[in-house]
Amino acid sequence: MERNLTYFASDVHLGFPVGDPVEREQRFVLWLKEIPRDRTRALYLLGDIWDFWFEYRDVIPREGIRVVAQLIDLIDNGVEVYFFEGNHDVWTFSFFESLGMRKLRQPCFVDINGMTFCLGHGDGVGGAKPGYRLMMGLFRNKLAQKLFGSLHPRMAFSVAEFWSRSSRAAHGKYSFVAEREPLYAFAESVLSERKVDCFVFGHFHSPVDIRMPGGARFVILRDWMGGGTPCAVLNGPSFELDC
Repeated sequence: MERNLTYFASDVHLGFPVGDPVEREQRFVLWLKEIPRDRTRALYLLGDIWDFWFEYRDVIPREGIRVVAQLIDLIDNGVEVYFFEGNHDVWTFSFFESLGMRKLRQPCFVDINGMTFCLGHGDGVGGAKPGYRLMMGLFRNKLAQKLFGSLHPRMAFSVAEFWSRSSRAAHGKYSFVAEREPLYAFAESVLSERKVDCFVFGHFHSPVDIRMPGGARFVILRDWMGGGTPCAVLNGPSFELDC
């Protein structure tokens, strides 16, 4: 049977204690189970699947273990699984690659079913505020990672949960206004140089599905904290949201 399905998902935030995190994980696991193994070519995870991820030498987060099991099952059944680091699960070092997943750097251009996609988590693409750039630079600093790794996991995860709660409380609900966004300006600049059929990102927790001048589709995926199965699927030439 021809493998002509490609799935995309972002911003599940496994482990984040908002709403019902257990139900959210169960919903995501069920969605992964229902991906048809014999018809699916690839799954793209566009970042922040975990609300916090840090790989110690011998320890990984317990949240989402059943998610990991489903990703392994997909890979074992011939589905290519790709992932991008988000700003919440930036500390992925080698564990996912050891399972057979492939890490991609944003922005990434891929050709699927005759269409060109530009993919990524979306944070910082096209520019970011100085404070955000400083924070992400600190997160990617090897010394900072080593120092954080010296903390006991219980303490480290408590710090991460406090930071995540504080960040959301400080910023509140966000509305993505395409024409004012650096990410949208980035897409415009790309289109001035090459053909892209569809831009797909996450991160903003503010769903967007618009047509750009020239016809390219610009999509921000919905997060999983509001219920349902927020995702996208490419079925042949048809690209559908909230499958």
